[in-house]
Amino acid sequence: MGEYRFMQGNAAMTEGAIAAGARFYAGYPITPSSEVAETSSVRLPEVGGLYIQMEDEIGSIAALIGASLSGKKSYTATSGPGLSLMAENLGVAIMAEVPCVLIDVQRSGPSTGLATKPAQGDVMQSRWGTHGDHSIIVISPSSVQDCFDYMIKAFNYAEIYRTPVIFLADEIVGHLREQCIIRSPEEIEVVDRPTPLCSPQDYKPFEHDGKTTPLASYGSDYVFKVNGSMHDEYGNACAVPANANRIIRHLSNKIEQHVDDISIVRKYNMEDAEVALIAYGGTARSALGAMQKAREAGIKAGVLQIVTIWPVPEKEILEVMNSVKAVVVPEMNLGQYIGEIRQRNPRNIPVVGVNRIDGQPIEPAQILAKMKEVLE
Repeated sequence: MGEYRFMQGNAAMTEGAIAAGARFYAGYPITPSSEVAETSSVRLPEVGGLYIQMEDEIGSIAALIGASLSGKKSYTATSGPGLSLMAENLGVAIMAEVPCVLIDVQRSGPSTGLATKPAQGDVMQSRWGTHGDHSIIVISPSSVQDCFDYMIKAFNYAEIYRTPVIFLADEIVGHLREQCIIRSPEEIEVVDRPTPLCSPQDYKPFEHDGKTTPLASYGSDYVFKVNGSMHDEYGNACAVPANANRIIRHLSNKIEQHVDDISIVRKYNMEDAEVALIAYGGTARSALGAMQKAREAGIKAGVLQIVTIWPVPEKEILEVMNSVKAVVVPEMNLGQYIGEIRQRNPRNIPVVGVNRIDGQPIEPAQILAKMKEVLE
């Protein structure tokens, strides 16, 4: 039945990674994610894994790529400035279809910003932080339990779709301490990457053929090439236009065509809601508090919590937009995700933001005030 623990969100991320089968961590400490590195340095050796503190974030993600291609589930943790440094090699992992998990515990920016204060300013960076056309999976937890459960889901997605997955937490959730169940192995679904069934001579690591190709491991009988340049089905450099079209469309379609399988949302009191709060991450906690206060005041409020923020859960957002009179979107930024919601507004109802960028959490009272304002 698992084990109850009172623990920090960052520590729960480590436990979730280990439960998912991760056995390699390479990273560079940075506030407010450093506890992931600290706990990983202790826990990984206990389960036969390897922890390496790298010289910087560029080397960290390079090591991640190498370890994953050698058959080890791999992860790292950073914050916005570190994710910026990882951007180029993140593109390599996307292009080479290397499964791994990048934890980004967001803090206030730009640059060094308010290094110890919460923010949600990396939402667009997580989607478009590296250049070129591609898609990506981004998961945003809102509790310590989420940090455990959805870390496992992040690794499963990485293995299924052969892609980097970004675990986009924020300082509120990363440093939050609350009860968490460390689930037992029989309660957890763990997905391991499929391995090729063909002979080593016939293996095409980038064949695709309408699906994600099984991934062999370096050091096995399968010898294959992986790089960040445009490549054919064998991994050889290939600049043929038709091949480039095939590769780039595959990098998008393998995720965007499976949105229904990837999307994770939670709905609270949406059955009769007249105003909806759409929120993610630590701000979803404030949204739930505001919903409760609104209900006590006679306002029929509901919450759509978006856990998988990329790819956009379009179907679930449209259901909300077609059922309520107004939508309020609280974000600890100047409005990064609200644009995605406004694009999906067939009835042209009011969609307004509640934004805070001073390093402090959004309070339920602020959200409640905005709900009253928009309903007047």
